[in-house]
Amino acid sequence: MIIKKFQAGTETEAIMLAKEELGKDAIVMNIKTVSPKGIYKLFKKASVEVTAAVDDSALQQTAVKKEFTIPDKSSYKSNSNLIYDKSGSTFLSIDKENVEDNNALAIEKKLNSLQDLLEKQLNEKRQEEKEVKTAPEKKEEDKNPPYVQLIYNQLVRNEMDEKYVNQILSEIEGKFKKDISIDNVLANVYQKIILKLGQPKTIELTEGKTKLVFFIGPTGVGKTTTIAKIASNLKLNRKAKVALLTSDTYRIAAVEQLRTYANILGVPMKVIYTEEEIKEAREEFGDYDVILIDTAGRSHKNREQRDDIEKLMNSVEDEEKEIYLVLSATTKYKDLIRITECYSEITNYRLIFTKLDETISVGNIFNIKMLTSADLSYATYGQNVPDDIRKIDTQETAKKLLGGND
Repeated sequence: MIIKKFQAGTETEAIMLAKEELGKDAIVMNIKTVSPKGIYKLFKKASVEVTAAVDDSALQQTAVKKEFTIPDKSSYKSNSNLIYDKSGSTFLSIDKENVEDNNALAIEKKLNSLQDLLEKQLNEKRQEEKEVKTAPEKKEEDKNPPYVQLIYNQLVRNEMDEKYVNQILSEIEGKFKKDISIDNVLANVYQKIILKLGQPKTIELTEGKTKLVFFIGPTGVGKTTTIAKIASNLKLNRKAKVALLTSDTYRIAAVEQLRTYANILGVPMKVIYTEEEIKEAREEFGDYDVILIDTAGRSHKNREQRDDIEKLMNSVEDEEKEIYLVLSATTKYKDLIRITECYSEITNYRLIFTKLDETISVGNIFNIKMLTSADLSYATYGQNVPDDIRKIDTQETAKKLLGGND
């Protein structure tokens, strides 16, 4: 694993430098603004520093360098999180909306503190080995560096399922050398976590077509508030025409809550009971960009109730709909497994995690992503509408898993 820092006047230029030297497989580990110090701040502008990493093997495969150019801004959307080369293929994935210097520095400190802890414990282990004589019957020494077990313990403490931790460590085991450093081991694990989390996907709009978006999930996870946040974002930031529907006729409070949000946003809202009514609403709002549909937060243990929801969703063609399973990050892992098992017949959904502000562990995000193979999507971290929602930041998630809970 090779880790290097690159500085340039802008974020894009710094990433291009990383790509030119490390190749298309490089992964951005951190982005921060570097301000000139002392008297130089009067004459120099702030620069952007990008920390990037790449496998040694991947770098060797890029012996023949390609010619790259920075794409014209008109060639991609302003909120794009991909950088392209001349052929149109992507080389690095970043989340520009969520890169905040303070947060990045805080997470980077966590990684540094973990590395210090590992080094301290490693030195203590070596000291103990010097003091204790090796018995003749002692088994062959583990071929992995001693601190691999410490990283294993760190991930498990952050509630990653042991089988997934073992899977990651076994995949990078062949890259361990006798003198490999802690930061290289961390970088390898970090890269694996990022790759397994994948690229989160949010609501996709198509010009001239109406998208119907269903929100499903158990009771008490905050579906209605999440829908209000997404509706606000779509209307205010993406200038989309939005309509709201609800089939949650079991809770009057839920209907009134959504109606209140609709009135504030100035968007239409209707209550539906049957598949026929959802088809009628589809025709009524045929010139809208997106229709967000709140379903009843019914118990995942009740098969009949889930059948009703599935009938509503099945009344819409696959190419016209998206489905989001809303889960709380505070729910126990065993319960999350049962919930996802009950929705196993609905194979094409994305994952939204709510209440990230109420937990210090993000292990379940990784666990459920691996368990379901569903794409990650949004995360919410508070009750404020339209704020407190964003696309899940996989880089931040990986750093928290490795960086501890301090």
